[in-house]
Amino acid sequence: MQVWPGEAYPLGATYDGAGTNFAVYTEAADRVELCLLHDDGSETAVELRESDAFVRHAYVPGVMPGQRYGFRAHGPYDPGRGLRCNSAKLLLDPYAKAVSGSVRWGEEVYGYHFDAPEKRNDLDSAPHTMTSVVINPYFDWGDDRRPRTEYHHTVIYEAHVKGLTMRHPGLPDELRGTYAALAHPAIIEHLAQLGVTALELMPVHQFVNDHRLVDMGLNNYWGYNTIGFFAPHNAYASWGDRGQQVLEFKSAVRALHEAGIEVILDVVYNHTAEGNHLGPTLSFRGLDNPSYYRLADDPRYYTDTTGTGNSLLMRSPHVLQLIMDSLRYWVTEMHVDGFRFDLAATLARQFHEVDRLSSFFDLVQQDPVVSQVKLIAEPWDVGEGGYQVGNFPPLWTEWNGKYRDTVRDLWRGEPRAVGEFASRLTGSSDLYQDDGRRPLASINFVTCHDGFTLRDLVSYDQKHNSANGEDNRDGESYNRSWNCGVEGETGDPDVLALRARQMRNFVATLMLSQGVPMISHGDEFARTQGGNNNAYCQDNEVSWVAWPDGGAELLEFTRAMVWLRKDHPVFRRRRFFHGRPVEGTHDDLSDIAWFTPEGREMTQRDWDSAQASALTVFLNGNAISEPGPRGERIADDSFLLMFNASPKQLDFVVPVDHGRQWQVVVDTARADGVPPGTGPKAGAGERLTLVDRSLTVLQRPA
Repeated sequence: MQVWPGEAYPLGATYDGAGTNFAVYTEAADRVELCLLHDDGSETAVELRESDAFVRHAYVPGVMPGQRYGFRAHGPYDPGRGLRCNSAKLLLDPYAKAVSGSVRWGEEVYGYHFDAPEKRNDLDSAPHTMTSVVINPYFDWGDDRRPRTEYHHTVIYEAHVKGLTMRHPGLPDELRGTYAALAHPAIIEHLAQLGVTALELMPVHQFVNDHRLVDMGLNNYWGYNTIGFFAPHNAYASWGDRGQQVLEFKSAVRALHEAGIEVILDVVYNHTAEGNHLGPTLSFRGLDNPSYYRLADDPRYYTDTTGTGNSLLMRSPHVLQLIMDSLRYWVTEMHVDGFRFDLAATLARQFHEVDRLSSFFDLVQQDPVVSQVKLIAEPWDVGEGGYQVGNFPPLWTEWNGKYRDTVRDLWRGEPRAVGEFASRLTGSSDLYQDDGRRPLASINFVTCHDGFTLRDLVSYDQKHNSANGEDNRDGESYNRSWNCGVEGETGDPDVLALRARQMRNFVATLMLSQGVPMISHGDEFARTQGGNNNAYCQDNEVSWVAWPDGGAELLEFTRAMVWLRKDHPVFRRRRFFHGRPVEGTHDDLSDIAWFTPEGREMTQRDWDSAQASALTVFLNGNAISEPGPRGERIADDSFLLMFNASPKQLDFVVPVDHGRQWQVVVDTARADGVPPGTGPKAGAGERLTLVDRSLTVLQRPA
């Protein structure tokens, strides 16, 4: 076999049509072998003799796409110094573009013996671990164009590749649960009719099923256990894992783009699947443990701000390069449109505390590729000071956990909720205005993958996670949920009617709020997880979306609310409300006004009242201060939003000075929600009766 010196850049395996260049970083190892793996179980070892700035490299002519490979790092195994090299462990390439196989759990993939953790384990892991794959980077993208949907036009749909598609009756069996299913017309048609503009996929980076879960007969279904930051997860490919998963993912992105739907990836750069000091040796740990991981004062152990056993070392230039190279790869080569960063506060921990000026944010800010796509932070982690909602840099948007909590509190009847609810409804200026951001920095959601589904939110007071095998100890215990009088499933028609109304309340509130709405997959037709609020390990019908056979009332209502929002810029403003008349709009009325149910403007006493659970909001469509794309004035219809979150029926008076004639366009007390254009009319000063826990929207033409 010929072996040429090759190049130190780019890292990973790079096929050029005649052979493949291999490059891997390690400062800890004394010697590195490239192992080319054969289907008969044998391997050919090639020592990477060339080294530039601790990058070992070689070019091997004739190595083609589909070739499986790994690395063996020869060097010190001294956990007391944080060093864990072990040449008996076949290591994944940190830059592998595809991964073949899965981990077969046993002592072979660990660097120590189970009965003697202090003793080095020299059992060969190659037959038991995943392998890296050389891929063909060439793909016919045709005339693919990124939709580049602006935030104020964006509606995000959070989904799991397998969970969304596994039970869809219109999909062929062989495509269910795969990337190819995302590209199927049945899925794309559903998303397009719903009004979705962005599909936010739960982790599709190559991840590992935890040893503990496999022993329990479960799987890491959610996938927040990454081992390959460049490789699409191979289990979601319908026709092979020797690079086919890359082509299939690209094909799905191309099909979604053709329908005008962006693809956003939920990414996990805060930790890896190698866990704590008792975790397996799969890649980073064996190559250069102290360069990749945040070690404790005693370097045998790891600093963990993620609750998963380890945290990546965000002040390491090699970790930062890995993350930035990964992000750029998914944008430039895989054509994705943005990222949602799991436990993003960990990425800001350059030393100990969360620092919004950390190196990671500096790199993102100046990067000409990554800075131009959607960047969404999950603005918390489990470390000290990790709750950072409202504190990310101006380029970023954030999952607004305070929005979720406040909206849940309002509709379950918590006292004193209306004051904060007003802020959340109008874009959370208290969180985002002081650093120059706008309402669109707030990604609004009521439910997501983590926690109760929408239906379970109104059906359970308590979590029911016994199927997870931890005696119901896992998952959040404080959910701000309300079961409407009965825990779990019931046939009581009054309870079912209330639950349906509450679900419509949540959907309507989400779509009427300033900011960017996010829907959790299946909530549009009330899917349930049976009260499991932590279904991370339920790769089964607990988590897979059960698609309705025919038209579902909640689905039709959700569609109507999404399109109401899309049709009216007053619900998706790009600037915060002024709370006064806007100069140049030829309207003497304020752009927003707040009223009691009696129709008088709210006073401070009204806001402070512990009993306050109802209010009316006036949105002035003739007082939108931001211009259109060509500098034109934007004018819209005006709306009255009447919220009755109280447990009793209330009369609402239409304010007398804000329009003579109105028409009801949304009424969550009705099963159909009142399709636009068919509701009753109401004049200034007239009374409307709102049943307990309901929401009514009135519209006045511009």
